Amino acid sequence: MCIGLPMRVLTEDGPTALCAGRGEERHVSLALVGELPAGSWVMVHVNTAIRTLDPAEVPLINDALDALEAAQRGDPFEHLFADLIDREPQLPEHLRQAVPVNTVPVNPAPVNPKGQA
Repeated sequence: MCIGLPMRVLTEDGPTALCAGRGEERHVSLALVGELPAGSWVMVHVNTAIRTLDPAEVPLINDALDALEAAQRGDPFEHLFADLIDREPQLPEHLRQAVPVNTVPVNPAPVNPKGQA
């Protein structure tokens, strides 16, 4: 599975930076995001910063990664998704505008009801 890790820029040296996150340090390419000051957060995949992160995103991403590890161990993980429990999923704003209200029938007929060829 391919997973990106949130990492903080410790030192920057032009096209690369020393970054730390989730208990490890890596030399990371900044080619896709440009030069960043120390303290910036980036999503790192295959030793490349693929996007900058808002600091508020970092704990949510780390909770999701911790939940994945807990699930693999068979440990409880629901507490790591407290922001998602007991709420209806919401479409992102750009998709809400593309979907007209009440376009899907409440009880759509089955595509191939039993007994029909």
